[in-house]
Amino acid sequence: MKICSAEKITDNRHLNLISVKYKDRNATEKNWIYATRGNRTRPDAVVIVPYHRTEKKLVLIKEFRVPLGETQYGFPAGLVDPGESIDQAGRRELLEETGLTVTRVLKISPPIFSSSGMTDESISLLYAECEGEPSTADNEASEEIEVILVSKAGAGELLNRSDYNFDVKSWIVLDQFAVSGRIVPEG
Repeated sequence: MKICSAEKITDNRHLNLISVKYKDRNATEKNWIYATRGNRTRPDAVVIVPYHRTEKKLVLIKEFRVPLGETQYGFPAGLVDPGESIDQAGRRELLEETGLTVTRVLKISPPIFSSSGMTDESISLLYAECEGEPSTADNEASEEIEVILVSKAGAGELLNRSDYNFDVKSWIVLDQFAVSGRIVPEG
């Protein structure tokens, strides 16, 4: 496989399309279009996996997602600003989207790709403990978010709902939490 050329075909602030010409294993020229945030030096975004210590519950959000045209269950997340660490971005996004405060960072993943067939966007997962009263007062007008605290049993019930949309990362963590009661993978 060999990339022959890449051309940026849109010019937007946060997300663009790239048209690529490449050769497959048989040297046949092919085309591919993917989305990019344009940053390969650090993760583009952070996804926070928050556990509310007082309530002993996992914190999820139910958020309207434009590409789906409906709501999806997921975790608080957002873009990492220039000069911001994953820890700083995660703390900021959790507070902005849920009103909750990170009290302890448990683990930060390396940059990972959630849909590399469609985008080169990378994220880091920030597993954290948090506290406070959930609030969506600081949400931007473009965000429609509901904060949901989920027990281990509640996680299992959510996963059995075929009429709900789930972010892939959230479904995996929710499944692990429903089985083990843990949010951070062993190892």
